[in-house]
Amino acid sequence: MKLFILQEKLKEGLRTIERISPRSFTLPVLNTALLSARKNFLNLSATDLEIGIKWWALAKVEEEGDIAVSISLLSNFFSLLPNKQTTLREKDNVLSVECENHKTQIKGISPEDFPIIPTVPGGNSVEIEASSFCQGLEQIVDIPAQSQTRPEISGVFLSLQKDLIKMVATDSFRLGEKTLLFGKTAASLERLGEEVSFIIPQKTAKEIINVFGQKGGNIKICFSPNQILFERQMAETPHPEIQIVSRLIEGEYPAYQEIIPKKYETQIVLDRNEFLNQLRISSLFSGKINEIKLKVDPKKSGVEFFSQNPDIGEHRSFLEGKTKGEALEISFNHRFLISGLSIIKSQEVSFELSKEEGPAVLKPVGDQSYLYVVMPIKAG
Repeated sequence: MKLFILQEKLKEGLRTIERISPRSFTLPVLNTALLSARKNFLNLSATDLEIGIKWWALAKVEEEGDIAVSISLLSNFFSLLPNKQTTLREKDNVLSVECENHKTQIKGISPEDFPIIPTVPGGNSVEIEASSFCQGLEQIVDIPAQSQTRPEISGVFLSLQKDLIKMVATDSFRLGEKTLLFGKTAASLERLGEEVSFIIPQKTAKEIINVFGQKGGNIKICFSPNQILFERQMAETPHPEIQIVSRLIEGEYPAYQEIIPKKYETQIVLDRNEFLNQLRISSLFSGKINEIKLKVDPKKSGVEFFSQNPDIGEHRSFLEGKTKGEALEISFNHRFLISGLSIIKSQEVSFELSKEEGPAVLKPVGDQSYLYVVMPIKAG
């Protein structure tokens, strides 16, 4: 292998793929990046056996070849080199690097030892606008719970339909649903003849946000029964720039639509920032189960907050809001309410309550694309 490439491009590629590397002691090959020179491209790859990532850049390739080298060493090394043209050579599993006044030799391992990253056929695929897709994922990605007995709730559920995409996550105590409409999010969803759904691991969803979230353009999604691929093409040429390949979580996602209340008995519209601040103050006085009691009285046009801890004290406060429906007293885990409100960015939120022990729904006022369901703490 022999090629020429700018140090800045190498640094960008290593920064993109190094998060996947698991720092494994039992399988040291997972700590390496595979460097492959083909035609006019340098390809960097990393994997943890569940997620694989590939990155390409244009390079002047004189000799094709491959080598696997410690990804952390490469990342630290190239981040310190000057932003000049860099020459890479491989011989007998040793990578020689020349950049301005630096000449370095780095021991690698045989590329044959590097795990194969699965390929996903492009027959079943859609294209989705990257920034909207990643912003949608951000609203639900922290909700899933890691569960050995219920692995299906450990990931993010994606439902691709002809005119929309639904993203869902739950930990059985709360649930978030984001809907992206066709036209704003997709370039070719109309090619789907029927609904396609799958569950991607939470880690995969987070890597998609990290890798694609700050870049424009479209993401191409290809899916098979067991694997899914997310791809972005280069701007200069119709060639992949970044690919993320991930296993899918097996199992059937819960029938979450049955959990979302179809109607409410009490509704209150509150200023989102003031609501969040009241919850944070009340949380300081909550007990071991993080309980905060809310008392909504439409006659008083607002909500009363109450929390107490026998070792600290108690706190009461009142927040004005637009209320309608029945008077209601209900308790919640403040962590779940604060988490849901932190995701919502609208100035006002609608808080819809069904009954003392029924699920409640938080919605941004003026935005029908997102809802957050939270279960109350049942009265002892």
